[in-house]
Amino acid sequence: MSMMNTSSSVRTNGKEPQSEATPPSFINRAIGRSRYIVVVAVVAVMLVAATLFILGAFQAVIAVFAAWSRAFSGEFNTSDLTVEFLEIVSVMLKAVVFYIIGVGLYSLFIAPLNLTVALGVESLYDLESKIISVVIVILGITFLEHFITWTEPVETLIFGAALSLVVLSLVLFQRYTHQAKEDQKMHNPDVQARAQRELFQEDQEEVTVKPDQEDGGR
Repeated sequence: MSMMNTSSSVRTNGKEPQSEATPPSFINRAIGRSRYIVVVAVVAVMLVAATLFILGAFQAVIAVFAAWSRAFSGEFNTSDLTVEFLEIVSVMLKAVVFYIIGVGLYSLFIAPLNLTVALGVESLYDLESKIISVVIVILGITFLEHFITWTEPVETLIFGAALSLVVLSLVLFQRYTHQAKEDQKMHNPDVQARAQRELFQEDQEEVTVKPDQEDGGR
């Protein structure tokens, strides 16, 4: 009799009892599906990137037309012309930053893209590293603009020193994130790839904890 009670308590309607620590599956799926809200950020960032690309293109056309107009008039001030073109490059690079952020967020949260793999953006660490790299280039171009004009040497020197501190901080942060990524690959080389495959290909939001992962986490 006690065995029958035990058996009936273990099974209810032919189903195995769920652990009390495991949330209901519909909550897991709802939280997993909440990642699609990132589409709002992706659309907004891509609109900003497209706007900067278009404005930069218009600025380039106007600058080239003005440069040729001055050249035909006998004015050949290459310093001012170089500064104008560097400003256009800076605008394009800022657009690239927003574009990388938009594409990276989509690939990380919605669906993986070959484009991001080709760009080397496969994790948040990679996204941070790419953004920092472009920001460093933008800072270098900004200093080059001030260096070419060279109207106030002392302020240019102070400006360069401030930029060097910012660049040094970004490089150190980039190195730290790269080291953290390498450590993650060393300890869990296949966990991220398996989770991405289960999430994006098999449409499974819940992670399956295997015994080897439990042992490795102790």
